[in-house]
Amino acid sequence: MDVQTTSIDLPFFDVTHRELQVLLRDWLQAHAHLPHPLAAEVDAACRERVRLLARGGLLRYSVPGSHGGALPQLDSRALCLIRENLACADGLTDFAFAMQGLGSGAISVAGSDELRQRFLPGVAQGTSIAAFALSEPDAGSDVAAMTTFARRDGEHFVIDGQKTWISNGGIADFYCVFARTEAGVVRGDGTVGAQGISAFVVPADTAGLRVAERIEVIAPHPLARLTFERCRVPHSHLIGDMGAGFKIAMRTLDIFRSSVAAAAIGFARRALYEARTHVKARPMFGKTLADFQLTQAALADMLTRIESASLLTYRAAWLRDRGQPVTQAAAMAKWQATENAQWVIDRALQMFGGRGVRQGETIERLYREIRALRIYEGASEVQQMIIARELLS
Repeated sequence: MDVQTTSIDLPFFDVTHRELQVLLRDWLQAHAHLPHPLAAEVDAACRERVRLLARGGLLRYSVPGSHGGALPQLDSRALCLIRENLACADGLTDFAFAMQGLGSGAISVAGSDELRQRFLPGVAQGTSIAAFALSEPDAGSDVAAMTTFARRDGEHFVIDGQKTWISNGGIADFYCVFARTEAGVVRGDGTVGAQGISAFVVPADTAGLRVAERIEVIAPHPLARLTFERCRVPHSHLIGDMGAGFKIAMRTLDIFRSSVAAAAIGFARRALYEARTHVKARPMFGKTLADFQLTQAALADMLTRIESASLLTYRAAWLRDRGQPVTQAAAMAKWQATENAQWVIDRALQMFGGRGVRQGETIERLYREIRALRIYEGASEVQQMIIARELLS
């Protein structure tokens, strides 16, 4: 398979990213035929992918250099390059990589030296699996609606509540959990603001933490609902300052949101490759499907949507790496890349006709994998709200 991914000759990249591209190419060639697991096998398959990514040195890009990382700081452009290439090859491998970074990201951006030293090296080495526990049944897009509470009890915090839609739920070795430590400030409309939320590291074997439900979705990966019942964690497991949890969560998402866009681009590029290969070989009315202007127009539209999303994505990553404000740029990238990728993959599937919806076909798998990206780490509608809010401010 020879899929053309984002060119590292663009001005957004430097020698570090060119070296990474070589590492990625070698890894992908060595693992070109990873099996696509059944739902019942997905936990073991995800653990195996974490191990393979660590062995190839790719997980070192998910933590800062001071604690086993490949680069001094988390580098959004590197995260995007890795995710685009992995998603193009295999969605579950992209998921395994992404969750190591997102799952431990709060520790990377705000954790104490003690927390970083305890948890981050294992993430880079693939011996520890991380998870990010923010969403709740009634607090997804509206994080301020969070009801999980952590009360101080001497040198410990006691956490009660539940989290849902938690990726790596059930296989993670630790969770970065966000919970209220204060009641929060009531806003003018009667709702509670995001103040008073704090972040904690909760090891998976902590008493009172239970995987209440495994959640099955259209593109299988480890996903669960968690419950916390008088779950005690030491004060040293607090990430950053009390009440700083919302800012920590947003800082973490600002780093990784562009990488969601990059994964969408990877899925779309694979769909374009599959479509191009198919239409050039598919006989149709004495010609090939590629000979028809309707097909050519669709392919042109597909490629243009991919490239425009790619420029938005790597621009946002470049801005973040330069220390520039990135909230609006990352929101635009995530929104456009995921929406464009959905359109591209749908159009590619249409070119395959009935074969496109048959289970086991690459294009059918891509159709299932892309759908969730328009929702998680901020739904498309939330990204539009962010873009407009930043514009109006």
